[in-house]
Amino acid sequence: MSNSQKIRGVLDDLLNVLRKKAVPTPETVSPSPKLSSEKSYGEPKEIAERFHLSFYTDLSEFPFIKQKQTPLPYILAKSKFLLPLQEEEGVLLVAMQHPFDLELIEEIRCMTRLKIRVAIAPKTTLEEAIELCYHQKENAASEFIASLQVESQEIAIDQEDGYDLLDKSAESPVIHMLNVMLAEAIQQGASDIHFEPMENGLGVRYRIDGVLQPRHAPPKELQSQLITRIKVMARLDIAEHRLPQDGRIKLNMGGRQIDFRVSTVPVVFGERIVLRILDKGNVLVGLNKIGMPSSILPPFIKLINLSEGIVLVTGPTGSGKTTTLYSALSEVNNSEMNIMTIEDPPEYKLQGMAQIGVNPKIHLTFATGLRHILRQDPDIIMIGEIRDKETAEIAIQASLTGHLVLSTLHTNDAPSALTRLVDMGIEPYLLTSSVVGILAQRLVRLICPHCKISYSPEDQELKELGIDRSALIDGKLSKGQGCPHCFGSGFKGRHGIYELLPVSSAIKRQLLQSPDSVELQRIAASSGMKSLRQEGAQLVIQGLTSTSEVLRVTRSCEE
Repeated sequence: MSNSQKIRGVLDDLLNVLRKKAVPTPETVSPSPKLSSEKSYGEPKEIAERFHLSFYTDLSEFPFIKQKQTPLPYILAKSKFLLPLQEEEGVLLVAMQHPFDLELIEEIRCMTRLKIRVAIAPKTTLEEAIELCYHQKENAASEFIASLQVESQEIAIDQEDGYDLLDKSAESPVIHMLNVMLAEAIQQGASDIHFEPMENGLGVRYRIDGVLQPRHAPPKELQSQLITRIKVMARLDIAEHRLPQDGRIKLNMGGRQIDFRVSTVPVVFGERIVLRILDKGNVLVGLNKIGMPSSILPPFIKLINLSEGIVLVTGPTGSGKTTTLYSALSEVNNSEMNIMTIEDPPEYKLQGMAQIGVNPKIHLTFATGLRHILRQDPDIIMIGEIRDKETAEIAIQASLTGHLVLSTLHTNDAPSALTRLVDMGIEPYLLTSSVVGILAQRLVRLICPHCKISYSPEDQELKELGIDRSALIDGKLSKGQGCPHCFGSGFKGRHGIYELLPVSSAIKRQLLQSPDSVELQRIAASSGMKSLRQEGAQLVIQGLTSTSEVLRVTRSCEE
């Protein structure tokens, strides 16, 4: 073997050794270490202590949150769970859920051109602070509409000439105006928004605590654009101005999902639109949360735990009947029960229950849906409202065949519900064997705690409610003067008053003789039932509401 061959053999052996060291086999490859942002460092408080970072559970007192101003856009704050808190000497303090996201911190530094100091806050704290910080300021809607009033003449000129289809800014004032009004109504706790065309313009009113309050008067030049914008959001026919239409809008506000039920009606000066606000974050479901007194709560719970029969909740629109029924269902709901509801439409989605929405367009009415529900082996059935004889008859048959039926009825008081069913054409003997109890209710406004004052009432005022002066605390009653917190009304929040009528043997005998509501009321009172006005008088004595408020909501059922 020549020297050159020997050298070549040695080189080949050396190359083979180097290849084995340079390219490891799959078995010898170790997994790549995780990035620091993926490491689990523990709970937020532990992370803050370990890395010497500030930890906050309440961010509401920081300057940016109190002043509702921040250098970062809402989308970034919401998606990344971060919020700038304050700026001092060129250093921006930012609360974050994940303080090790270095790319995000660098992005914030580039956007603000400030040095960044990181603090840690829990996710729930950041969510609350983000919603509070990005909420619009009070009177933001009024200020924006006022600015449009100043520019209304220019807007009118633009409309005459026609607007440029490629100019996207032409629609932004209307969109922004509607957005600030919707946000303002939600912040103020409104249940409905009324857009009312009038001869001189468009009026906007909010229903707060059951009473309509005037709010805005947008320029007449924007009336048609505003109405069209609402119809587009509700997916209604914008070319139809002669027929009523119904629709629905789903929006998000912070972390809350809010639904709007939209109803349009043609009137003399245009289309009138009412938006019913369904804020799932504000609904209180639970019999212990809706203010039912201790004298009524135990017997009502006993009624809804029966295996069969009809329990009715009565009252006018907006008196909280649906909330009471939802609370009753949540009280009896368990894995052993098959609960089914039929509503128009289902306002809130409840866990563990089958909810059906009526749809007259496809002939799915209360009566039709109720027939099919009975084939689904239900234990408890909730009917949104008994509107006609057919629905009432099916509900009675369901109760007589071993089902508990809960429903609502529009009557002034509890005894009148039996009279109303007889007027529909239901035989009294069927009612005596099916209806087990009736709950009438109203919602009274509570006196605003920020402007509450005491005063000495007149004798006539006490007489109207049947209150004895000796029952008053220090001989005084309370009322609200009106302040910015209650928008000058003197009231803030609402409380329920209730009237429970168990269908006793005495009521049944009277019903078979004559369904006279006055006589039924007398028998119920002699059996110990307290009327709505008597329950309201107790709230007046306690200083929770006013005499005028109780008289307002109970006058029709007492006179």
